[in-house]
Amino acid sequence: MTQDEMKKAVAQAALDRILPHLEEDTILGIGTGSTANLFIDALAAHKTRFDGAVASSQASADRLKAHGIPVYDLNSVSNLPFYIDGADEFDPHLNLIKGGGAALTREKIVAAVSKEFICIVDQTKQVEVLGNFPLPVEVIPMARSYVARELVKLGGDPEYREGVVTDNGNVILDVFNLKIVDPKALEQQINMLTGVVTNGLFAHRGANVILMGTPQGVQEITA
Repeated sequence: MTQDEMKKAVAQAALDRILPHLEEDTILGIGTGSTANLFIDALAAHKTRFDGAVASSQASADRLKAHGIPVYDLNSVSNLPFYIDGADEFDPHLNLIKGGGAALTREKIVAAVSKEFICIVDQTKQVEVLGNFPLPVEVIPMARSYVARELVKLGGDPEYREGVVTDNGNVILDVFNLKIVDPKALEQQINMLTGVVTNGLFAHRGANVILMGTPQGVQEITA
């Protein structure tokens, strides 16, 4: 089974998991990235069974709308029973690194509102300790150099992601060479830096369940 086939399998597994719970007033939280896109495409066949979705990026909103699925502003929604999204890395405690697609802030907001976060990944994203994937940090543009210097003090090697502006009008620093043994502490420490909007550690609000595609099929992982 190729990586693309594993991604399709977990997207379908996530759909199968939520289908029995869809009602006409259900609004879903939908993430960003290649695996989330496959979920959106699979979800489209069932668009008459639920109300609509909140998207974590403009790209995902556009894809949902192209399938005829209504997209809502999160400020008008009080309840999201499910949030379905991918990840760049996950550890055995279901802590995640996200933000490879620069949508980390909106992803984190939608995850915070959602009752159940279903993370869909292939097995290449599984690690024992987070940090092989560089940690994205969304930063107010004028604070970029200051925040980079502070991240160096924390032991990382930040690099400015050239040419990338988030949907919120900010920039991304990717922090290399971190070995993240305490994800919750580091998530909070980085978020306390003045000028940081948020970082790509999803530890205080990690996944509830991970559906991982493997050559042998989809594996369900819970903490």
